[in-house]
Amino acid sequence: MKKQFAVIGLGRFGGSMCKALSDQGMEVLAIDIDEDRVNEFSNIVTHAVIADSTDEGVLKSLGIRNFQHVVVAIGDNLQSSILTTLILKEIGVEKITVKAQNDYHEKVLRKIGADKIIHPERDMGVRIAHQIVSNNVLDYLELSDEHSIVELVATQKMDGKTLIELDIRARFGCNVVAVKRGKDIYVSPQADQSIRQGDVLIVIGGDKDINRLEKQMANEE
Repeated sequence: MKKQFAVIGLGRFGGSMCKALSDQGMEVLAIDIDEDRVNEFSNIVTHAVIADSTDEGVLKSLGIRNFQHVVVAIGDNLQSSILTTLILKEIGVEKITVKAQNDYHEKVLRKIGADKIIHPERDMGVRIAHQIVSNNVLDYLELSDEHSIVELVATQKMDGKTLIELDIRARFGCNVVAVKRGKDIYVSPQADQSIRQGDVLIVIGGDKDINRLEKQMANEE
């Protein structure tokens, strides 16, 4: 059985969510108060409707409670975002993910029970910053305020060395949790795992430790 998602707000973020979920074969209900936006996605998602998400009666009539996951991607209208989230919570939606505009918005969303809160612009800014600082950084994911996971491309100086020889854990306080080589991936690699230039190291650790490792690898480019 396909998972059912509803996305409320069809701006850049909500629209990209709709496309990504649809591409993965999910059933998607797209909701927006703007007719033009709804028409734009009518051929992409399972259902697209013009509706005011701050109207509890309207959401109930759409059967929103039956959706396993609802994404509130409303743009600049904080009041609508908060009220929509509150209604979804009271209706009994299983999981609610909400796009936050700022830290204050996030605090309010947490208090009213949003399950997951995201800052797409801020998060993307962090990821891009790491990528442009070093050519070795492929991706960067914040796990908490102080810990992250990063994909790093092994440098020429790492070529032919084992993980124990590189001693990343002792030198930088980070752990290599996997190594990707082409289509192969080595999860929880052993200490004698050899590294080749171009391998992708998936590293987890504290942000300060990861930054030190990134700088070292940038110097080796």
